[in-house]
Formats: sequence, C-alpha cells, structure tokens
Amino acid sequence: MRSTLFSPILVSLLSSPFTQALQLESTNEGRLPAMGFNSWNCFNEHINEEKFLTAAQQLVDLGLKDLGYTYVNIDDGWSDKELWRDPETKRIIVDTKKFPDGISGLADKVHGLGLKLGIYSDRGTKTCASYPGSMDYEDIDAKTFSDWGVDYLKYDNCFIPDDEEDEYPWAPEWWNTTHDGNKIHAPESYDFSTSRSAQRYRAMRDALKKQDRIIQFGMCNWGHAHVEQWGNVTAQSWRIWGDILPQWTGHKDYIAWGVMPILNHALFHLSQTNFWGHADMDMLEVGNGLTPAEDRSHFALWAILKSPLLIGTPLDKISPETLAVFKNKELIAFNQDEEFGGPAWPYKWGVNPDWTWNQTHPAEYYSGNSTAGLHVFMLNTLEEKVTKTVVFDEVPGLDSTKRYTVHDMWTGEDIGIYEKEFSTPVESHDIAALRFNEASKDTEEALKVQGSRDQQLQRPL
Repeated sequence: MRSTLFSPILVSLLSSPFTQALQLESTNEGRLPAMGFNSWNCFNEHINEEKFLTAAQQLVDLGLKDLGYTYVNIDDGWSDKELWRDPETKRIIVDTKKFPDGISGLADKVHGLGLKLGIYSDRGTKTCASYPGSMDYEDIDAKTFSDWGVDYLKYDNCFIPDDEEDEYPWAPEWWNTTHDGNKIHAPESYDFSTSRSAQRYRAMRDALKKQDRIIQFGMCNWGHAHVEQWGNVTAQSWRIWGDILPQWTGHKDYIAWGVMPILNHALFHLSQTNFWGHADMDMLEVGNGLTPAEDRSHFALWAILKSPLLIGTPLDKISPETLAVFKNKELIAFNQDEEFGGPAWPYKWGVNPDWTWNQTHPAEYYSGNSTAGLHVFMLNTLEEKVTKTVVFDEVPGLDSTKRYTVHDMWTGEDIGIYEKEFSTPVESHDIAALRFNEASKDTEEALKVQGSRDQQLQRPL
C-alpha cells in the first residue's frame, strides 16, 4: 500500500484541463459511457457463439437492454490461433469451432435483438492471450470489423516489439519509476501524445474513421504513456490502469487490482471525462465474489465517475440481488445524463487528508449534479459500520440556510426534509447514494420536517 500526500501543484498536473474529445460523426454513439456485457471477467478466452447469444438474450429478457445495456462485446480468444490470417487477404481468420457462423453471423443475430456487437484486438503483434494482433494491419482489420457488422472495438496493449516501445515509458502502477525501479527521465516539457503508444492507437482510430460503419473505440492501454493527456482525442474511452480483480483491495503482480486501488487512481484523472470521452475503470466485477455491500459500492462508484458500465458476470446465472444492482435506474441515469457529462468529484477524503494517494482508504465523500438534482455519495472504506454525515456547508452546491428533500437512490424513496446536515449509518464497504432537492411547499406538506438524527437508510440486501 502506498500512501502519499500530494501537493496542490501535483494535483493540478494530474487533473489537467479538459480538452476537446473525439466525436463520432453524425451519431450519438460514444457521447455517453458505453453500457453492456463483456466476456473476459467471466469466461476469459473460453468463449463461443452460444455464450454471446445467451448473454444477448439475457440482456433483453432481464430488462437490461431497456435500461441502456446494449453492447455485447467479444473479448480475447475469438480468432484462430493456428491459421492466424488469410494468406491472400491478410484478414484475421475466425475460429469456426467457437463461432460456426463467423463474427458476421453472430452480429446479425445480436442486431436482430436490437443490440450491438463489440470485438477485441490489440495494437501489438499478438493479443494478450497470444491470438493475432493488429499491428501493421490496422486498415485491414478495421475494414474487416466493419464488414462483419461490428459496433465497438476494445483495443489492448500486449506484445509490443522492442522498437515500438515508448522512448519514455510511464505506467501508473510504477507511478514515477519503471518496473525495475529506474526513474523516468522524460523532459518536463515532453508531450506524451507524441509517444509511440499514442501514434499506434491513433493509427487504429484513423482506420476506424475511414469505414462506412460507426465503430466505437475503447482503448485498453492500462493508463500507460499518460493516456489521460491524449485519450479523449483518440477514443471514446481509455483504460486508466491495469485489469480489475473481484476483490476490495490489493493487487496481483502489479497487473491486476482491486476496487479501491482503481478508485484511488481514478480520482487523480477526473478532469478529462466528459461527453464523448470517458476514463475507463475496467469492466465490472459485480456478481463475481465481492460482498453485497462491495457490489453496490463498486457499481455506484463506476457509475458516478462516468466509467463505461460493462457487465462481467454470467447473466444466465445472475442472482436477484446482483441484478437489482445492475438495474438501479437512478445510478444509471446519473451515468447516462444527457445534460451533465462530467463525473462526481470528491469534496472530502474522510479517513485521510484530502488528495492523499492511498489504495485502501481513497476519498469517501463525493458530489455531482444531474438533471434530477444534486447528489452526494458517502463511501465507508472501514471494516465496521459507521455513521456518515452530509454537512451542507461542505458540499458544493448545497446551501446551509435552505432545506432539502433527501432522497435515497437505492430504495427510490424520499427520506425526509433536512437542514444544515444529514446523517445515516453506512455498513462496512457500502455506500450511501443520496439526492438533494431544495424543498418546496409541496414537499413540505408531503414530508414531515425532520432533524438529521439516526436516519436509517434501507438497502436492498
């Protein structure tokens, strides 16, 4: 665990000003965070057509499609590891044992359900699971994906040849050193958008833009080469760190991380997220072994920071409790808000001083606006239940001289009318999700004015 108190200067560097994001022409695709299903967290490379058709049908049958979950994304493992590419056309060959109707056949079936199909490739010579990558085949692969009817491309970062490695490598898991502990010596004025990483991702971006079909572009370069500086002019989303694990804290070999470490890192890279460009905190692990409270916090935090919401658990085996988390209409509405594109921001850290880099106890207090009102989220990173308090004077946008109707986003019910502050118990690793609206005469009559004393929030368990 690393714990460092950042200076305001460093904070401003890490949260650089928003730059114009990449807009797909004549469409709203990519304007809001992508929502849907991705295969990696539940199946890894062990995939086939049947699993995707099952996932697609479940998105429809469970009511998830109607809430915005429309992408069915194939991850690594769809191509033929032996045949590789067609010797004449150079197109990637599909593994027909896994996909007997090819990717185009699967796309037709997915589109027939009113959904969209995503696919996976890599900027290197091979994918992370050693299937063919797209390096030097960007135009061919983009045309192939378009011809197949693909709507989304996840583009990974494995097997990069030595001569394609960045001159000044930078990875967030090493912070300001290389993996062997050597300091990075990039000049202070160095522009990471000129890095080889950025150039290769732009090559695929440009290849996709040449196609007649709109294909949303999701970069998966794990936060390398300071992608936050150039990601939103290259793709509709960009991964900010390594892979996610279904655990609360900790990491695995510095390539996969728990929910809290990823959240901690994301908090220092919020300013680039807005319409058309979203910092990707990785696919959801909700339903894959976290506690019910952790599932709620994981989903809520990804939603309020405007990360893509890609389900990563088998939908045909989903529990009612897990499904209820995915179907929370109010958190989805915050994530998909048509008027407010920016994420919620931490207004107070809680356990640690503000702007402390800490992978166990990141910021616990957040606020953000939506078309429905002003929202406050209070995370409990501790191992026991605690009482959390919204102090109106501390929250940007709240006025301590006014009364507010406090609404519970988990239950969908108004709690009461409060002034100056509101307190509630929050279970270990859980999160309170609240909406504040200035009280009107109508709400004054409908709800008895209450003080902020021991109000218990009810949660779906």
